[in-house]
Amino acid sequence: MNELQVIDNIKIEDMIYEVRGKQVMLDSDLAKIYHCKNGTKEINQAVKRNINRFPEEFCFQLSEDEYSLLKSQFVTSKNKGRGGVRKLPYVFTEHGVIMLSSVIKSDVAAKTNVAIINAFVKMKKYFSSNLLEQSFINNMVLEHDNDIKLLKESFSKFDSMSNEIFYEGQIYDAYSLLLDILNSCKESIIIIDNFANNKLFDTLSKTDKKVTVYSKNIDEELINKYKKQYNNVTLIHNDSYHDRFIIIDKKILYHCGSSFKDLGTKCFCISKIENQELIRDMLSSIKSK
Repeated sequence: MNELQVIDNIKIEDMIYEVRGKQVMLDSDLAKIYHCKNGTKEINQAVKRNINRFPEEFCFQLSEDEYSLLKSQFVTSKNKGRGGVRKLPYVFTEHGVIMLSSVIKSDVAAKTNVAIINAFVKMKKYFSSNLLEQSFINNMVLEHDNDIKLLKESFSKFDSMSNEIFYEGQIYDAYSLLLDILNSCKESIIIIDNFANNKLFDTLSKTDKKVTVYSKNIDEELINKYKKQYNNVTLIHNDSYHDRFIIIDKKILYHCGSSFKDLGTKCFCISKIENQELIRDMLSSIKSK
Protein backbone atom coordinates (compact mmCIF):
# COMPACT_ATOMS: atom_id res chain seq x y z
CA MET A 1 0.00 0.00 0.00
CA ASN A 2 1.70 3.19 -1.17
CA GLU A 3 0.68 6.83 -0.91
CA LEU A 4 -1.53 6.36 2.13
CA GLN A 5 -4.01 9.17 2.72
CA VAL A 6 -3.06 10.96 5.96
CA ILE A 7 -5.01 13.65 7.83
CA ASP A 8 -3.84 15.00 11.21
CA ASN A 9 -1.24 12.21 11.38
CA ILE A 10 -4.05 9.64 10.99
CA LYS A 11 -3.92 7.08 8.18
CA ILE A 12 -7.44 7.04 6.75
CA GLU A 13 -6.94 3.53 5.38
CA ASP A 14 -6.60 2.30 8.98
CA MET A 15 -10.14 3.56 9.60
CA ILE A 16 -11.77 1.61 6.77
CA TYR A 17 -13.27 -1.76 7.72
CA GLU A 18 -15.26 -4.43 5.93
CA VAL A 19 -18.78 -5.08 7.23
CA ARG A 20 -21.56 -6.96 5.39
CA GLY A 21 -19.27 -7.14 2.38
CA LYS A 22 -18.97 -3.35 2.24
CA GLN A 23 -16.06 -1.05 3.06
CA VAL A 24 -17.20 1.35 5.76
CA MET A 25 -16.04 3.99 8.23
CA LEU A 26 -17.25 4.44 11.82
CA ASP A 27 -19.24 7.55 12.73
CA SER A 28 -16.76 8.23 15.55
CA ASP A 29 -13.78 8.19 13.15
CA LEU A 30 -15.55 10.52 10.73
CA ALA A 31 -16.40 12.86 13.61
CA LYS A 32 -12.70 12.94 14.53
CA ILE A 33 -11.56 13.64 10.96
CA TYR A 34 -14.25 16.27 10.40
CA HIS A 35 -13.38 17.98 13.73
CA CYS A 36 -17.00 17.76 14.89
CA LYS A 37 -17.25 19.67 18.18
CA ASN A 38 -20.08 17.45 19.43
CA GLY A 39 -18.56 14.21 18.10
CA THR A 40 -20.95 11.63 16.67
CA LYS A 41 -23.93 13.65 17.91
CA GLU A 42 -23.31 16.20 15.16
CA ILE A 43 -23.13 13.46 12.53
CA ASN A 44 -26.25 11.69 13.82
CA GLN A 45 -28.21 14.95 13.77
CA ALA A 46 -27.13 15.66 10.18
CA VAL A 47 -28.30 12.19 9.11
CA LYS A 48 -31.64 12.51 10.90
CA ARG A 49 -32.28 15.87 9.24
CA ASN A 50 -31.65 14.27 5.84
CA ILE A 51 -32.76 10.69 6.48
CA ASN A 52 -34.08 10.22 2.91
CA ARG A 53 -30.54 10.73 1.60
CA PHE A 54 -29.12 7.87 3.65
CA PRO A 55 -30.56 4.50 2.56
CA GLU A 56 -29.05 1.34 4.04
CA GLU A 57 -26.57 1.21 1.14
CA PHE A 58 -25.11 4.49 2.46
CA CYS A 59 -25.38 4.15 6.24
CA PHE A 60 -26.44 1.48 8.76
CA GLN A 61 -26.15 0.69 12.46
CA LEU A 62 -23.92 -2.18 13.55
CA SER A 63 -25.34 -5.19 15.38
CA GLU A 64 -23.81 -6.38 18.65
CA ASP A 65 -21.99 -9.21 16.87
CA GLU A 66 -20.72 -6.91 14.12
CA TYR A 67 -19.42 -4.40 16.63
CA SER A 68 -17.69 -7.12 18.67
CA LEU A 69 -16.05 -8.47 15.52
CA LEU A 70 -15.08 -4.99 14.41
CA LYS A 71 -13.40 -4.24 17.73
CA SER A 72 -11.07 -7.19 17.16
CA GLN A 73 -9.74 -5.38 14.06
CA PHE A 74 -8.71 -2.29 16.00
CA VAL A 75 -4.98 -1.90 16.49
CA THR A 76 -5.72 0.14 19.64
CA SER A 77 -9.07 1.04 21.13
CA LYS A 78 -9.98 3.20 24.06
CA ASN A 79 -13.45 1.64 23.86
CA LYS A 80 -12.27 -1.79 24.90
CA GLY A 81 -15.22 -3.80 26.12
CA ARG A 82 -17.52 -1.06 24.80
CA GLY A 83 -16.67 1.03 27.85
CA GLY A 84 -18.35 4.40 27.47
CA VAL A 85 -20.23 3.48 24.26
CA ARG A 86 -23.89 4.20 24.98
CA LYS A 87 -25.28 2.71 21.81
CA LEU A 88 -24.13 0.72 18.82
CA PRO A 89 -22.30 2.94 16.30
CA TYR A 90 -23.32 3.74 12.75
CA VAL A 91 -21.05 3.15 9.78
CA PHE A 92 -20.94 4.91 6.41
CA THR A 93 -20.08 3.41 3.03
CA GLU A 94 -18.09 5.31 0.42
CA HIS A 95 -21.24 6.90 -1.00
CA GLY A 96 -22.52 7.56 2.52
CA VAL A 97 -19.37 9.56 3.25
CA ILE A 98 -19.91 11.61 0.09
CA MET A 99 -23.51 12.32 1.06
CA LEU A 100 -22.52 13.10 4.67
CA SER A 101 -19.96 15.72 3.62
CA SER A 102 -22.68 17.50 1.65
CA VAL A 103 -25.10 17.82 4.58
CA ILE A 104 -22.87 18.20 7.63
CA LYS A 105 -22.09 21.76 8.72
CA SER A 106 -18.30 21.48 8.67
CA ASP A 107 -15.79 23.24 6.41
CA VAL A 108 -13.28 20.51 7.27
CA ALA A 109 -15.61 17.83 5.87
CA ALA A 110 -15.61 19.40 2.42
CA LYS A 111 -11.83 19.88 2.44
CA THR A 112 -10.95 16.36 3.58
CA ASN A 113 -13.57 14.43 1.61
CA VAL A 114 -11.40 13.91 -1.49
CA ALA A 115 -8.68 12.34 0.67
CA ILE A 116 -11.23 10.00 2.25
CA ILE A 117 -12.65 8.91 -1.12
CA ASN A 118 -9.12 8.31 -2.45
CA ALA A 119 -8.52 6.09 0.58
CA PHE A 120 -11.63 4.05 -0.26
CA VAL A 121 -10.42 3.63 -3.84
CA LYS A 122 -6.98 2.43 -2.68
CA MET A 123 -8.54 -0.02 -0.24
CA LYS A 124 -10.78 -1.43 -2.98
CA LYS A 125 -7.73 -2.08 -5.15
CA TYR A 126 -5.91 -3.58 -2.18
CA PHE A 127 -8.69 -6.02 -1.26
CA SER A 128 -9.37 -6.93 -4.90
CA SER A 129 -5.68 -7.66 -5.51
CA ASN A 130 -5.40 -9.81 -2.40
CA LEU A 131 -8.53 -11.72 -3.27
CA LEU A 132 -7.32 -12.62 -6.74
CA GLU A 133 -3.93 -13.66 -5.43
CA GLN A 134 -5.26 -16.25 -3.01
CA SER A 135 -4.03 -19.69 -3.98
CA PHE A 136 -7.27 -21.40 -2.96
CA ILE A 137 -8.99 -19.89 -6.00
CA ASN A 138 -6.81 -22.02 -8.27
CA ASN A 139 -7.83 -25.11 -6.33
CA MET A 140 -11.47 -24.17 -6.65
CA VAL A 141 -11.07 -23.89 -10.42
CA LEU A 142 -9.88 -27.48 -10.56
CA GLU A 143 -12.17 -29.04 -7.99
CA HIS A 144 -15.36 -26.98 -7.77
CA ASP A 145 -16.62 -25.91 -11.18
CA ASN A 146 -20.06 -25.01 -9.89
CA ASP A 147 -18.62 -22.87 -7.09
CA ILE A 148 -16.49 -21.02 -9.62
CA LYS A 149 -19.53 -20.26 -11.77
CA LEU A 150 -21.22 -18.73 -8.74
CA LEU A 151 -18.07 -16.77 -7.98
CA LYS A 152 -17.95 -15.40 -11.52
CA GLU A 153 -21.61 -14.40 -11.29
CA SER A 154 -20.85 -12.54 -8.07
CA PHE A 155 -17.99 -10.65 -9.72
CA SER A 156 -20.22 -9.86 -12.70
CA LYS A 157 -22.88 -8.45 -10.40
CA PHE A 158 -20.22 -6.36 -8.65
CA ASP A 159 -18.96 -5.03 -11.98
CA SER A 160 -22.48 -4.06 -13.03
CA MET A 161 -23.30 -2.17 -9.85
CA SER A 162 -22.71 1.13 -11.67
CA ASN A 163 -21.74 2.91 -8.47
CA GLU A 164 -19.31 5.49 -9.78
CA ILE A 165 -17.66 8.72 -8.69
CA PHE A 166 -16.85 11.20 -11.44
CA TYR A 167 -14.50 14.09 -10.96
CA GLU A 168 -14.53 17.48 -12.64
CA GLY A 169 -13.86 17.11 -16.35
CA GLN A 170 -15.02 13.48 -16.71
CA ILE A 171 -17.91 14.56 -18.92
CA TYR A 172 -17.59 11.79 -21.50
CA ASP A 173 -17.28 9.05 -18.88
CA ALA A 174 -20.34 10.36 -17.03
CA TYR A 175 -22.50 10.47 -20.16
CA SER A 176 -21.19 7.06 -21.20
CA LEU A 177 -22.41 5.54 -17.93
CA LEU A 178 -25.75 7.33 -18.29
CA LEU A 179 -26.17 5.77 -21.75
CA ASP A 180 -25.25 2.34 -20.36
CA ILE A 181 -27.92 2.72 -17.68
CA LEU A 182 -30.56 3.78 -20.20
CA ASN A 183 -29.59 1.00 -22.62
CA SER A 184 -30.02 -1.58 -19.85
CA CYS A 185 -33.75 -0.84 -19.93
CA LYS A 186 -36.10 -3.47 -21.35
CA GLU A 187 -39.46 -1.78 -20.86
CA SER A 188 -39.59 1.68 -19.30
CA ILE A 189 -37.48 4.52 -17.94
CA ILE A 190 -38.49 7.12 -15.35
CA ILE A 191 -36.27 10.19 -14.94
CA ILE A 192 -36.64 12.80 -12.20
CA ASP A 193 -34.62 15.95 -12.88
CA ASN A 194 -35.77 19.50 -12.23
CA PHE A 195 -33.52 20.86 -14.97
CA ALA A 196 -34.43 18.84 -18.05
CA ASN A 197 -32.99 20.62 -21.07
CA ASN A 198 -31.77 19.82 -24.57
CA LYS A 199 -28.71 17.92 -23.28
CA LEU A 200 -30.96 15.40 -21.56
CA PHE A 201 -33.21 15.09 -24.61
CA ASP A 202 -30.21 14.63 -26.88
CA THR A 203 -29.37 11.60 -24.75
CA LEU A 204 -32.97 10.30 -24.66
CA SER A 205 -33.19 10.48 -28.44
CA LYS A 206 -30.67 7.64 -28.57
CA THR A 207 -33.01 5.15 -26.89
CA ASP A 208 -36.16 3.63 -28.38
CA LYS A 209 -37.66 2.83 -24.96
CA LYS A 210 -40.57 4.73 -23.44
CA VAL A 211 -39.36 7.46 -21.08
CA THR A 212 -41.28 9.51 -18.53
CA VAL A 213 -39.56 12.69 -17.34
CA TYR A 214 -40.63 14.50 -14.16
CA SER A 215 -39.34 18.07 -14.03
CA LYS A 216 -40.30 21.52 -12.75
CA ASN A 217 -38.59 23.32 -15.66
CA ILE A 218 -40.13 22.37 -18.97
CA ASP A 219 -39.37 24.32 -22.14
CA GLU A 220 -42.56 23.88 -24.16
CA GLU A 221 -40.91 24.98 -27.40
CA LEU A 222 -38.11 22.47 -26.92
CA ILE A 223 -40.60 19.69 -26.16
CA ASN A 224 -42.72 20.46 -29.20
CA LYS A 225 -39.68 20.35 -31.47
CA TYR A 226 -38.53 17.08 -29.90
CA LYS A 227 -41.95 15.44 -30.31
CA LYS A 228 -42.04 16.33 -34.00
CA GLN A 229 -39.12 13.94 -34.54
CA TYR A 230 -39.30 11.51 -31.59
CA ASN A 231 -42.26 10.00 -29.76
CA ASN A 232 -40.59 8.16 -26.87
CA VAL A 233 -40.83 10.82 -24.14
CA THR A 234 -43.70 11.87 -21.87
CA LEU A 235 -43.15 14.98 -19.72
CA ILE A 236 -44.91 15.57 -16.42
CA HIS A 237 -44.56 18.85 -14.54
CA ASN A 238 -43.50 18.14 -10.95
CA ASP A 239 -41.75 20.21 -8.29
CA SER A 240 -41.72 17.64 -5.46
CA TYR A 241 -38.16 16.35 -5.77
CA HIS A 242 -34.79 17.91 -5.09
CA ASP A 243 -32.42 15.08 -6.07
CA ARG A 244 -32.10 13.37 -9.45
CA PHE A 245 -33.22 9.76 -9.99
CA ILE A 246 -33.51 7.17 -12.75
CA ILE A 247 -35.80 4.14 -12.40
CA ILE A 248 -35.23 1.32 -14.88
CA ASP A 249 -38.12 -1.08 -15.58
CA LYS A 250 -39.61 -0.13 -12.18
CA LYS A 251 -37.03 -2.47 -10.62
CA ILE A 252 -33.70 -0.62 -10.43
CA LEU A 253 -33.21 2.81 -8.86
CA TYR A 254 -30.25 5.11 -9.48
CA HIS A 255 -29.48 8.25 -7.49
CA CYS A 256 -27.49 10.95 -9.26
CA GLY A 257 -25.71 13.72 -7.39
CA SER A 258 -25.72 16.03 -10.41
CA SER A 259 -28.39 17.31 -12.74
CA PHE A 260 -28.10 15.42 -16.02
CA LYS A 261 -27.40 18.64 -17.87
CA ASP A 262 -24.23 19.13 -15.78
CA LEU A 263 -22.77 15.61 -15.77
CA GLY A 264 -19.00 15.74 -15.36
CA THR A 265 -18.70 19.48 -14.81
CA LYS A 266 -18.14 18.98 -11.06
CA CYS A 267 -17.39 16.00 -8.80
CA PHE A 268 -20.50 13.86 -8.23
CA CYS A 269 -21.56 10.22 -7.98
CA ILE A 270 -24.14 7.90 -9.53
CA SER A 271 -25.32 5.23 -7.11
CA LYS A 272 -27.36 2.12 -7.74
CA ILE A 273 -29.94 1.42 -5.02
CA GLU A 274 -31.16 -2.17 -4.87
CA ASN A 275 -33.34 -1.95 -1.76
CA GLN A 276 -36.70 -3.04 -3.19
CA GLU A 277 -38.66 -1.40 -0.38
CA LEU A 278 -37.11 1.97 -1.23
CA ILE A 279 -37.90 1.44 -4.91
CA ARG A 280 -41.52 0.59 -4.13
CA ASP A 281 -41.81 3.69 -1.93
CA MET A 282 -40.36 5.86 -4.70
CA LEU A 283 -42.78 4.45 -7.28
CA SER A 284 -45.70 5.00 -4.90
CA SER A 285 -44.57 8.57 -4.33
CA ILE A 286 -44.40 9.22 -8.08
CA LYS A 287 -47.78 7.61 -8.68
CA SER A 288 -49.42 9.79 -6.06
CA LYS A 289 -48.21 13.03 -7.66
